[in-house]
Amino acid sequence: MGVSAKHEAALALHRFGLGPRLGSIAAIKADPRGALLAELDRSNAGWIAAGSLPTSAQAFRTVADANAERQARQKLALRAQKEAAGPGGSSGAMMVETDEVATEMAAKKAAEAVPNVGRQIYLNEAKARIDAALAADIGFAERLTWFWSNHFCISADKIQSMSGAYEREAIRPHILGRFSDMLLATEGHPAMLFYLDNSMSMGAGSIAGVNRTRGLNENLAREILELHTLGVRSVYTQEDVTRFANVLTGWTLVGAGGDAERGGEFSFNRRMHEPGAQTILGKVYEDTGVDQARAVLRDLAVHPATARHVSTKLARHFIADVPPPALVETLTRTFLDTEGDLKQVSKALVAASEAWESPRAKLKPPSEWLISMVRAAGTGADPARFTAGQMRLGEPLWRPPSPRGYADDEATWIDGIGQRLDVASIYAELVAGGVDPRFIIDTVLESTVSDDTLQAVARAESRQQALVLLFMSADFQRR
Repeated sequence: MGVSAKHEAALALHRFGLGPRLGSIAAIKADPRGALLAELDRSNAGWIAAGSLPTSAQAFRTVADANAERQARQKLALRAQKEAAGPGGSSGAMMVETDEVATEMAAKKAAEAVPNVGRQIYLNEAKARIDAALAADIGFAERLTWFWSNHFCISADKIQSMSGAYEREAIRPHILGRFSDMLLATEGHPAMLFYLDNSMSMGAGSIAGVNRTRGLNENLAREILELHTLGVRSVYTQEDVTRFANVLTGWTLVGAGGDAERGGEFSFNRRMHEPGAQTILGKVYEDTGVDQARAVLRDLAVHPATARHVSTKLARHFIADVPPPALVETLTRTFLDTEGDLKQVSKALVAASEAWESPRAKLKPPSEWLISMVRAAGTGADPARFTAGQMRLGEPLWRPPSPRGYADDEATWIDGIGQRLDVASIYAELVAGGVDPRFIIDTVLESTVSDDTLQAVARAESRQQALVLLFMSADFQRR
């Protein structure tokens, strides 16, 4: 017996999108695959309204200014306390200790008077991202954004001010463009250069390297080869890493104190750049300054090893922890034939029979599960509360544990089911007064849930418990 149109629509929404919301199954069930392809062809796919949000450089300068003001206020408070104590100060050990405590408290109070603008910028960016996910008809473009943002991850723990703007500037414009363009945008973005310590990397033979005796940092070069393009233990050697790191020297950003108008922007500092040609993967790259690294990146972007690495990750993310080999071959071939046209690769993913034949067995990571739950309930999401939920579930927004990003398999997330139950209970308690689980099942999901879920909800002792059972079901947790 074939799969019904509404069940295929639900599969499309869970597997490729961010879960059903009111009216979404009905809107696409006549042609779910066509609806997915149509979303990819929209001119604004992946775009979000960000008129009120600062650029990454503006955010960087705003936070730097706040930090400078905070430091200045601390110093002024300390100075005032010392002047108030007089030339001789207090006598007696207890009085001295009291004065020190009072001075520290005054300095702390002065610093806290300056708002934490970095935190507010982070929450504003989070709100824009969450709102886009909740408003999406299907959410395929958002899922692609989240995938690529994790592939080319940075961490807000290291550079909070730029985390959201980095995704808007380096990821979103390229999710359906050329992989080479995304690669150039991410690796040259100031947030990436800062996150992977390339901003201070100097060639041993460069002017700065000779004068300041600082060394080469290989972090960015290694992660580009190992994580972003060719893949771990593929076709490169340690010598390739070192030479590529030399090519990348000079790729930096303008410091906060260096230029009040350009702080946080990309800069190529020739004084830090290792002079001379470099051989990488058997090809000689002449020293053309900033363009030397760009030439390497363009070649890496279309390398067969990159095509396979990226295709495998895409198939694993959308379809199964162990992706069907035939699907990986299809995506790899499409990537190579189109020179990394990501729209065509995404369309090949949708068109592949393997993408529809695999059962809904893949466990959604926490962020997707949270969004699918809120979409189905039809409520809004406070960014502070939502990001706190992500953190509680082990997937804090833009804070991956390493440059590898968050893992994309069940083994990583299955131990957090208990925490999901806690989060589902908290959310259900908040919305139970206005959200009916039967309405979600009958109208939002159009009765595409399993019999087990139906029975569990029917036997619940309260609306809150029924919502928890629904949100914790495989119908919400699997795609």
